[in-house]
Amino acid sequence: MTTTSVAPEDAARRASEMLGLPTRGLEALRAHATSVFLLPAADAVVRVSRADQRERIHRAVTLTRWLSEHGVPVTEPLVVDQPCTTHGYVVSFWRHYPQPNAATPEPEHLGHILRRLHNLPTPPVHLPQYEPLASLRETVHGSTSLAADDRAWLLRRADELLAAYAELDFPLGHGLIHGDAYPGNTLWDGPLVRLGDWDETGFGPRELDLANTFQGVRFGRTRAQLQAFSVAYGYDLAQWPGATILTALRDLHTLGSFVRRADRGDTDAAAQLAHRLATLRAGLTSASWVLH
Repeated sequence: MTTTSVAPEDAARRASEMLGLPTRGLEALRAHATSVFLLPAADAVVRVSRADQRERIHRAVTLTRWLSEHGVPVTEPLVVDQPCTTHGYVVSFWRHYPQPNAATPEPEHLGHILRRLHNLPTPPVHLPQYEPLASLRETVHGSTSLAADDRAWLLRRADELLAAYAELDFPLGHGLIHGDAYPGNTLWDGPLVRLGDWDETGFGPRELDLANTFQGVRFGRTRAQLQAFSVAYGYDLAQWPGATILTALRDLHTLGSFVRRADRGDTDAAAQLAHRLATLRAGLTSASWVLH
């Protein structure tokens, strides 16, 4: 994994200057697997990723342009010549969609978008085969904060789930998938809802894009919301026997960014990671992951 001692904010500022974009008012929005900043003077969102993510960021930029041309409501790239590489990071620029004070988009909006996405022809972009838990396994192996027992349990559980995944038959077939589709990655654009965060797109079973929303029961998603999502998409994942395997894979997948943040000394991330691991190791498949 590529590391750098330069702060993501400095990379965002330098890349903005390279493109001639005004940097005044640069504001941090989120720091997770990717650091995200608002560049208000350019009405832009700046995403700062690790240098080893360049290929997937370039793919996201190219693919979203193609999806927009095909009428899929996606977050759109701001400039043509990107991503930029600076200070050991890959930096991309996206249009800013100011969010109202109203509630975030309901899951049914995502259901409509995914239905359109999955009905498209193959895009003119190389799509890597989606490999569940590949990045998590790498992160766990390289972690400096995980206890040996937790590390061994995570790797063993990943092997169990991947073996079960390999035996599944997928009724929706394989094709272009978003890879990280869940309601938290949707944004209001006036009355329209757009889907963002295309870094994990690939070729895989379409059910993967549905499972993430169902895994949201850990964060308070209701049965009524899941039903509305299923109606909007046109298929109820809960009726398929493989759904529990995919939601369990998603549970593990979400741990990766918390492990990386805990390795950097983030105590909040370490607390969240410990809570999630405790519920998983106890076999609590729907326990809340909201810490109070």
